[in-house]
Amino acid sequence: MVWTRRHILSLADFSQAEYDVVLQTASSFREVLSRRTKKVPTLQGQVVANLFFESSTRTRSSFELAAKRLSADTINFAAGTSSLSKGETILDTAKTYLAMGTDMMVIRHKEAGVPQAIAAEMDRLGVRVGVLNAGDGQHEHPSQALLDLFTICTLLDSEQPTLSLLEGKKIAIVGDILHSRVARSNIWSLTASGAEVHLAAPPTLLPKWFAEYVTDSDNQSAAKPRQLFLHWALDPALEDADFVMTLRLQKERMTSHLLPSLREYHQQFGITRDRLKRCKPEVKVLHPGPVNRGVEISSDLMDDPQFSLISQQVTSGVAVRMALLYLMGGGKVA
Repeated sequence: MVWTRRHILSLADFSQAEYDVVLQTASSFREVLSRRTKKVPTLQGQVVANLFFESSTRTRSSFELAAKRLSADTINFAAGTSSLSKGETILDTAKTYLAMGTDMMVIRHKEAGVPQAIAAEMDRLGVRVGVLNAGDGQHEHPSQALLDLFTICTLLDSEQPTLSLLEGKKIAIVGDILHSRVARSNIWSLTASGAEVHLAAPPTLLPKWFAEYVTDSDNQSAAKPRQLFLHWALDPALEDADFVMTLRLQKERMTSHLLPSLREYHQQFGITRDRLKRCKPEVKVLHPGPVNRGVEISSDLMDDPQFSLISQQVTSGVAVRMALLYLMGGGKVA
């Protein structure tokens, strides 16, 4: 296929072909990253601006490294030391970086819709600047979901990772789903594959309307019917699961007391070795990070390579983000 998507803002309308192109391109870059010389001249002369209006460690660092591995020039924006404190608007900030010759903007913001607004402004101006959503409020985090997908698919087939590998698999997503942009993006990508996605959380963190999250969308691009199930108890979600994704309790986004205590949450929804006995014997555990050890997942389980894919997720992030920048920057699809 020919890659035509200028912006990557959401996975709601991604096609199976687009998922497969990202997976296979990331697989090629994973091979590049295993070499002694880990740099390729693919985006030489292009400028990638990382506009992070919200704190980040993994996402920001991996986007910066991905751009440098592709030989792009990078500009890193820090909100605390910017002219925003003097009254400059976000759109004016973006246009300032545009005037500096930026070709791609990677945007993270605590409010949903900011990357979409910047992308719309770039389109209105008629410039060929790609905007990539690196996480916006409680909306989406496409690159995290794509690296999660890549981590799982390369485990199933390291040579030819494709979306169809997940058909019929049971994947449990456990934790603070209400506030999680990662969960929303993962719901789109995983249900598009034909996998069964089971959400599990206390009722305060998993409202009933999540059952309609994918079925009411106008963007039904999945080749197969989407399968999404809700559970307000953990055991049914874990029963015979192939993969378990546990999510961080996002206390900074909670505006009211949604949980009695962290200890009670761990007792009911924390992932431990004992609870994994309900899953398939070869079950693997993922977490987007940062992790509250002993809350969402037991510390010993997090560090156990027999079950944990957490370090692989971080490694996958660079290859996947290289693939996204490459495709948005006009790279040819093999």
